[in-house]
Amino acid sequence: MGDKHPYEVYYQQLLPVLKSKVEEFRLLNYGTIDVPSLWQYLIQKKWKKPEQEVHIYKLVADIVSTKAIDYMNFATVEAYRSPNWLEEVNREGLQELFRPRKP
Repeated sequence: MGDKHPYEVYYQQLLPVLKSKVEEFRLLNYGTIDVPSLWQYLIQKKWKKPEQEVHIYKLVADIVSTKAIDYMNFATVEAYRSPNWLEEVNREGLQELFRPRKP
């Protein structure tokens, strides 16, 4: 995915709306959502098929109408797609980790 998304040119203009939406999510106790991750959700999921001539009010409406559960579903799927960090820990390492400590 080396190509830039066509809506990237609107990022600076949409930044206040993105910040507002993140703040709304924080008020609803979704504190892990930040502007870059919300932007990735929009680019990769909501705006997967960009329109040729989009109006900025349409992008604002998309941001404002984003639900926290939709973002969280996206984030969950992305987490499952990411590499398994425990693969690097071998069996001996796990046994050492869970071995009782001697007093």
